[in-house]
Amino acid sequence: MAGTKSSRRLPKSQAREKAAGGPAIILVRPQLAENIGMAARSMLNFGLLDLRLVAPREGWPNEKAFPPSSGADEVLNSARVYPTTAKAVADLQFVYATSARVRDMVKTVATPETAARDIRTQANTGKKCGILFGRESKGLDNDDVALADALLMAPLNPAFSSLNLAQAVLLVGYEWYRSADNTPDKTLPIPKDTRPANKEELVQLFEHLERELDACGFLRVKEKRPIMVRNLRNIFQRAQLTEQEVRTLRGVIKSLAEFPRNRKKE
Repeated sequence: MAGTKSSRRLPKSQAREKAAGGPAIILVRPQLAENIGMAARSMLNFGLLDLRLVAPREGWPNEKAFPPSSGADEVLNSARVYPTTAKAVADLQFVYATSARVRDMVKTVATPETAARDIRTQANTGKKCGILFGRESKGLDNDDVALADALLMAPLNPAFSSLNLAQAVLLVGYEWYRSADNTPDKTLPIPKDTRPANKEELVQLFEHLERELDACGFLRVKEKRPIMVRNLRNIFQRAQLTEQEVRTLRGVIKSLAEFPRNRKKE
């Protein structure tokens, strides 16, 4: 069955990122239009645009969904409505059902992180995927879960595992979006007027420092010298120095060597 769309007109749409291969987000019998709006906001945070609604209690389209969406109008306007869960998943090849509890069914159980990677893998083979979310009060019925290929369960505090609808969509959307992000957790921006130091420059810094430490007697214990030198080199290796920083440090070493603290003022 083809879904119906909201007729509300949009202002000029801003450029938004649509992440390729995103799963359909299927809200089964949602009770409040405001929660649909907040779920749409969570979706657009992570580039998810395919919103499907199964028999929303307050009907659709519904103007009450738009204010809490904080501008996620394009998700709400393209939302499709279906009378049953079976109709909503009819064009999909793989479906996850979210659940806060283990069901009396033999199904694979995945965390949001694992499910996100699996959805990307499935999408790369041309499969369309979807994720079922149940109503706010009771979650999904067993008949809805039976239509899914696997369960999606987040590791939550077992003494309090209740998430609202938008939180659940946000959690799953975040993991899906993050699964395509190869950016390192920590990035060190390099100024334009320099570059990372190469190994030759680092070795010259090390040798310069070690010569001066030999001269002042810091490395006088012959047996300990190799370990101390390695420790010092490891410290500077971890610093990920730039070429400019290496030159600055060599200037510091030179100054300390040429102008000792006990030199009398002229």
